[in-house]
Amino acid sequence: ERIKFSAFCLFSLLLVGIIYPITGHWIWGGGWLGGGWLQGLKFWDFAGSTVVHSVGGCCALVGAYLLGPRKGKYIDGVSYGLPGHNLSLAILGCLILWLGWFGFNPGSTIFNPGTTNLDPNAISHIVLTTNTAACAGGIAAALTTWLDPRDPDSKPDPTMIINGVLSGLVAITASCRFVTIGSAITIGLLAGIIVVFSVDFWDRMKIDDPVGAISVHLVGGVWGTLALGLFSEGPGDLYSIGNGPVAGLFCGGGIDSIRQLFIQLLGIVAVDVSTVFLSWLAWLLVKRILSSSLRVTEKAEIEGLDFHEHRMNAYSGFLFKGDLKQSPLRDQQRQN
Repeated sequence: ERIKFSAFCLFSLLLVGIIYPITGHWIWGGGWLGGGWLQGLKFWDFAGSTVVHSVGGCCALVGAYLLGPRKGKYIDGVSYGLPGHNLSLAILGCLILWLGWFGFNPGSTIFNPGTTNLDPNAISHIVLTTNTAACAGGIAAALTTWLDPRDPDSKPDPTMIINGVLSGLVAITASCRFVTIGSAITIGLLAGIIVVFSVDFWDRMKIDDPVGAISVHLVGGVWGTLALGLFSEGPGDLYSIGNGPVAGLFCGGGIDSIRQLFIQLLGIVAVDVSTVFLSWLAWLLVKRILSSSLRVTEKAEIEGLDFHEHRMNAYSGFLFKGDLKQSPLRDQQRQN
């Protein structure tokens, strides 16, 4: 809602071309985190809670900080809600993502280093853990917003339910193959609760994150990666073809589970700190390349980026009121 399209494209190129391959190699490419360097134990992230989601969340955090908040979001230290355009489309987007996760997580059985071939038993189990974690996350977020003791008139927040579902999906991504259905529900429930408080935390920090991407992907990814060290069932039927982490702390893993938790935490810190540093450099490089601000003008932000960045009006009936006397639609019609 406030970044130049050119800046977005350039940063995306640097992210997928440099930042993501570096941290991804550390874990999935035989690098130092995935090499079993501590008494045979290694960092485990089956489908990308850290490799994919935390990396994206770190980039979002740095980008949101450098861009600054949207106009009118924080006035005299008070946070004001800026409603989205269409809640129904947002819910539809959540459902599409949810469906896509059934390819994302089970599909990782093909590329996981511990897998020798396609395993239908593992795929079916991953589908179940993925779905139950998502359901649990949505339910937990709904109850957390509904039963908020700070607001006697609180209601279930649909936007937070969306984030709860997505946070549950992000959190289960690291351990979807290695945990039971019951553990998947627990991971999802806690993810749904955490995301509500995380959104509030970043808002208090004056980090304007309109869709809660930092909370869903960064915070949810951190929780999911740590949860693997707590709930992994250890070698057995769940691993089927291939190998996996030792039993988690809550599953009788003993001293090895503590070592595994340490490695999980070490990997999180290494990847997230590196990503924050590299993405900061990338944003500054983009700013230097463009020789201007990363952000659109105030007029463009108020009137909307559809017209100012793409010369199109996504919603042809939308007209502006207030200080702006003309809408881009009227200007376009007058020119025609």
